[in-house]
Amino acid sequence: MLVFLKLGGSLITDKTKPYTARLDIIERIAKEIEEILEEGRDIRILVGHGGGSFPHVSAKKYETHKGFGREDSKSGFCMVQNDASKLNRIVVETFLKVGLKAVSIQPSAGALAESDKITKWDIQNIEILLREGIIPVVYGDVCLDIKKGCCIISTEEIFKYLAEKLKPEKVVLAGKSMVYTKDPFKFKDAEPIEEINRETIEKIESSLGGSDGYDVTGGMLSKVKLALEIAKYCKEVEIISGLEKGNIKKSLLGERVGTLVRW
Repeated sequence: MLVFLKLGGSLITDKTKPYTARLDIIERIAKEIEEILEEGRDIRILVGHGGGSFPHVSAKKYETHKGFGREDSKSGFCMVQNDASKLNRIVVETFLKVGLKAVSIQPSAGALAESDKITKWDIQNIEILLREGIIPVVYGDVCLDIKKGCCIISTEEIFKYLAEKLKPEKVVLAGKSMVYTKDPFKFKDAEPIEEINRETIEKIESSLGGSDGYDVTGGMLSKVKLALEIAKYCKEVEIISGLEKGNIKKSLLGERVGTLVRW
């Protein structure tokens, strides 16, 4: 069984402090994955992660998402790529430390985009790694864009492209929480949303993006919409809290612990 696991930038870094990884959380997640593999489960895992506090400062400074429109845009492109790769090295190194076989896959080295969407990427190396039981670790990165010069591709955009090609059984998006009607860290009356599909998305759209919703702070509405796109190519996507110990292991093994997103 093939599963994708995303570790959100807000989960594995402190977004209030530039270049600050949450090493304890990364190590705990790595151990949860190792436990699954040690149990001899028939499972292949591809991991992706967000950039969090690592590329955020330089991406904002150089407006990298807008392309090569400024005199310093190309320098910014290089800076953001370097910052994103620093966190990836920390994640992979932590995985190796707990005994996982993991290899960094740099999207900016192989992918090509057009208007922020990946259009070309030879992923044969990823297929071989998965077949050999090695965990490919991709990450949100910069990308050359044939329309704009460059762009930023999120982990969800990467997962969408890879899911269409590799057809995973399940995709787990681990962040700070599952989906709620409001930001659960700010509102005590926030209620969990158990399941979302293309027919119910309109009903919850107003609450997620409303004045007391949490799209502006956590990007939850955009995350849900991207999850729905990914769900076209797999049985289900689950948005979970990676802060709760054991949740990632449970979700990867099929236990329901968050919000299910089905096409």
